[in-house]
Amino acid sequence: MQKRPKGRPYFRPRLPQNEHRLNNEITAPEVRVVGEDIEPGIYPLAEALKMAAAKEVDLVEISPKAAPPVCRIIDYKKFLYEKKKKDKEQKAKAKQSELKEIRFTPNTDDHDFDFKAKHAEKFLQDGNKVKCYVQFKGRAIMFQERGELLLLKFAERMSEYGSLESMPKMEGRRMLAMFSPKKKK
Repeated sequence: MQKRPKGRPYFRPRLPQNEHRLNNEITAPEVRVVGEDIEPGIYPLAEALKMAAAKEVDLVEISPKAAPPVCRIIDYKKFLYEKKKKDKEQKAKAKQSELKEIRFTPNTDDHDFDFKAKHAEKFLQDGNKVKCYVQFKGRAIMFQERGELLLLKFAERMSEYGSLESMPKMEGRRMLAMFSPKKKK
C-alpha cells in the first residue's frame, strides 16, 4: 500500500452538479407546477412529486427565485437535450462579422477604384466592416490631400451600403477610414 505524500491534502473529485434542482433536491414547501397534460397551479411539494412519479418523469425546478418556485414535470435528460440543441441553433444563427481591408495608393486609377469599390459593397452587404486605407510610400506622403479626396469619394460611393464611422485620419504613413454595414430591414 502506497503512502500519501506529506503536506498534500487528499483530492476528492466532485460529482457533476445538475444545472437545475430535481425531485427531492427541491426545498420549497409549495411549488407552481407546469407541464404537458397537467393543470397548472400551486401544489404542495409532496403532491407535485407524486404527480411526477405517476408520469414516470422528473420534477425540475425551472425558476427557483419566483414565489413560489416554478417547477416543470418533464423528462430531465430530454429537457437538457432540447436546451442544448436550442443553444446550438442560436449560436449558429449569430454571425460573427469580420473586418475586411481595402488598400489604395494616392495614384489609384479609376478602374482599380471601381473594382475595389465593388468588393467593398459585397463585404458590406455580407455584414462585414470594411477598413480602407491609402498607403503612402516614399515621396507620395506629399499628396495627402489626394488620399483624403480618394477616401471621401469612396465614402460617397459606399453611402448606400454602409456608413462612414469617422472622417479619414492619418496613422503613420496610412490614411484610414472605417465603414460599418447598414442594418437590413
